[in-house]
Amino acid sequence: MTVLFSDVRDFTTISEGLDPTQLTRMMNEILTPVTRIIHKYRGTIDKYMGDAVMAFWGAPLADPDHSRHAVTAALGIVQALPELRERFKARGWPPIRMGVGIHTGMMNVGNMGSEFRMAYTVLGDAVNLGSRLEGLTKAYGVSVIVSQSVKERLADFSYRELDRVRVKGKDEPVTIFEPVGAADGLSADVLEELAMVEEAFQAYRAQAWDRAEVLFQRLHRTRPRLYLYSLYLERIACFKKIPPPGNWDGVYVHKTK
Repeated sequence: MTVLFSDVRDFTTISEGLDPTQLTRMMNEILTPVTRIIHKYRGTIDKYMGDAVMAFWGAPLADPDHSRHAVTAALGIVQALPELRERFKARGWPPIRMGVGIHTGMMNVGNMGSEFRMAYTVLGDAVNLGSRLEGLTKAYGVSVIVSQSVKERLADFSYRELDRVRVKGKDEPVTIFEPVGAADGLSADVLEELAMVEEAFQAYRAQAWDRAEVLFQRLHRTRPRLYLYSLYLERIACFKKIPPPGNWDGVYVHKTK
């Protein structure tokens, strides 16, 4: 199955500036299009958690293309945000940003709960990882993060690699990616950029710091507003001063959710 977590960025700050009635209306206006998009692509809403949404694909009806439907829904949510911002601006509400994490793996699905209340939901390590990936969108300055298992199922999509990480609560590293879109719909410039990203990561993990720095500098000049390339230039500068240990595997350890 595939699980998706979405979350409104800086929701605590946003909520402080609105009265309860305005905040309720705002959340309804956010969650309605997000839910509509998830339903459009055959997803099941698990629950709303304040400003967050948890959804999954593959149950209660089988969906052999669950990874594709989840990623397409995530990209649809991101594409819907500019229109929402315009509507919110007209009402004097603050602009919103969202983060989405998606993971495909083995999950336990069914009615779970207590003697008093049950819920149709999913549980398991794969579900926890999906939640962690959503949290990492803030660290890398992107809207959507998917795992290696999602990428492997959608070979006709193009991705920007972000990192190899150990998330809080897990020992095994996972490679994370930002889905950019269907490969046959991307411009030559974007495809060239993604190829350079791959080359830059090869140099970075080989500890060829000078070569990696040159490549990330080129990428930063091409996309100066993309935080990812600045992040790696900062890491490289640190590693040049204090090299990583001999057993360094290129994995970054995140200690927070």
